[in-house]
Amino acid sequence: MFRSEAFLPRLRLATLAQRSGLCLERTLHTSTVCRAVGSKNGRHRVVIVGAGFGGMHCINRLHGTDADITIIDRSNHHLFQPLLYQVGTCSLGASAIAWPIRHLVHKYPQMTTLLGEVQYVDKQKREVIIDNDQSVPYDTLVLATGARDTYFGHDEWAKYATGLKSMTDATTLRQMILMAFEIAERETDIKRQKKLLTFAIIGGGPTGVELAGAMSEMARVTLCDEFRRIDPRRARIVLIEAGPRLLSAFPESLSEYAKQSLEQLGTEVHLSSAVTELTPTYVEFGGQRLETLTTLWCAGVQASPAARWLDTPADHGGRVKVEKDLSVPGHPEIFAIGDTAMVVRGDDEQRVPGVAPAAKQMGKYVGNVIRNRLRDQSVHAPFHYVDLGNLATIGKNKAVVDFGFVRFKGRLAWWLWGIAHIFFLIGVRSRASVALTWLWAYTKDRRSARLITQNPRRNLPYGYGDFEDKGKEEVHTH
Repeated sequence: MFRSEAFLPRLRLATLAQRSGLCLERTLHTSTVCRAVGSKNGRHRVVIVGAGFGGMHCINRLHGTDADITIIDRSNHHLFQPLLYQVGTCSLGASAIAWPIRHLVHKYPQMTTLLGEVQYVDKQKREVIIDNDQSVPYDTLVLATGARDTYFGHDEWAKYATGLKSMTDATTLRQMILMAFEIAERETDIKRQKKLLTFAIIGGGPTGVELAGAMSEMARVTLCDEFRRIDPRRARIVLIEAGPRLLSAFPESLSEYAKQSLEQLGTEVHLSSAVTELTPTYVEFGGQRLETLTTLWCAGVQASPAARWLDTPADHGGRVKVEKDLSVPGHPEIFAIGDTAMVVRGDDEQRVPGVAPAAKQMGKYVGNVIRNRLRDQSVHAPFHYVDLGNLATIGKNKAVVDFGFVRFKGRLAWWLWGIAHIFFLIGVRSRASVALTWLWAYTKDRRSARLITQNPRRNLPYGYGDFEDKGKEEVHTH
């Protein structure tokens, strides 16, 4: 905490430090604040890596401060990740859940956006090194770099099992699903046709459950009358979970409801079935082999390489171990938030879950801490996570909601889930677009985004290279 009686000595030291071109560090308890005297205009330099939920909420809190803010992201857009699966299953278009970062901050002249990928962080020079060894200096650094898929020691499985963390993943997934049906329509071998129409989803968390439900509805409702040689309703959607139940973060009664609802939609659910082998043509789990050419991975995540960039302690998932104010131990000028950080709750020592509300709360908190430091005000109390509950949808009129003090399932939960997700979208246009799209899908059972927009010869099921070769020949002959 900053103490008022220490202000005058600090002010005199800061003046001397600025005249000599040095950076003054003030250590009070575990906090150190460095004023931006190294920048050309004497303004504090804040670098935020990652424009996800945590990064954007931190950015919003820093608007109007006396600081120059640089945003670094390897994508040019902010993404509403909870609805990625709806892009992958053709319910929504990409633009409904993603917005250009530059547009979101274009009214803030103090903010600069850089498209790039971090290579490492030089803590001594206080520089972030991105592509082509370009350095970005900082006085305060916020790492909000999110998470990536983890294959639990089997990184070779990544080639055969598509994850769902980015817009590229979602559009690739959409193409894989649609192309599986398209190729099955042309396939004359019944055995290969069955493999094409078998989809394995690994992981029974919210993403896996929502994806399985959406794919089951897509096959049995949306596509049921659009093919002539195959019956899409015969597609097998197989959900594989290593644990004893789905949605482990929910109460058991809601987990059981989710399982029953998926089975009513035609999804095959396998519990206590860890995957032991994964190849391009089959998945082995629970002592059985599933022949499939399309495997989707929703089983787990690990943090970005932020801990390696900083050479700082991390937990088993790669999350940076942080102080109570979310700063990196020994470096109060560096913060880690969201999925990048390993944060424990003060009351029960449990880890704060890697969900969007937690990332938002961390981003807002760190933004406020930086604002107060710039104003020479006392810092906030330690970060405190407020659990807002869990929501997951399964299918039309089927969802589960757990607010802790009250729980819902079925139609009411489904409407609550939809309202909550629409509310957190950015902009009136996006909210209206998604609401109208969902209303159309609800009344007509149609999915309007069933477009194969990438090269249809890419991301083909294994063993269909002949289709790809023929496609190349057609391109050359036209």
